[in-house]
Amino acid sequence: MVGTLDWGPADGRRDLLAAPVAAAITGVPDADAAEIDPELADTAAFCERYGVPLDASANCVVVAAKRGGEVSYAACMVLATGRADVNGVVRKHLGARKASFAPMADATSLTGMEYGGITPVGLPEGWPVLVDEAVAAAARVVIGSGLRKSKILLPGKALAGLPGAEVIALAQ
Repeated sequence: MVGTLDWGPADGRRDLLAAPVAAAITGVPDADAAEIDPELADTAAFCERYGVPLDASANCVVVAAKRGGEVSYAACMVLATGRADVNGVVRKHLGARKASFAPMADATSLTGMEYGGITPVGLPEGWPVLVDEAVAAAARVVIGSGLRKSKILLPGKALAGLPGAEVIALAQ
């Protein structure tokens, strides 16, 4: 497995998953979950404490895309070693006039997940999930669980197979 965590099948650890994630995890192949200290949920602290390489950890950011007074949302998955090109690649891909990180209150209320634990598994129906090529190519990658107290480990190709997922060159 990855790092020093006690990984186990995510489907059997629903207590470690936010409600929308628990509802969607059955359809995600080879997903494992592990409990962590919620104070260490942020990527740098998590990776250092649990011995997870930054290139084996992926971050999910929620983007608000605006066009003609309408706001739509999307999730972007990038390795912890990069960052999503929100103002360039993401904005153009979504056909938006403006794209920015969604406000924390919007991201948490719309997803039903905790800030710092948002994950593409179990997002609202119809949301695009833009997965960077490096994330999709990863053998196994650590992502959020919807809660700050745990993480999910799964193959990058499982992220590429999520509903609404598109693999693109996303990172800067």
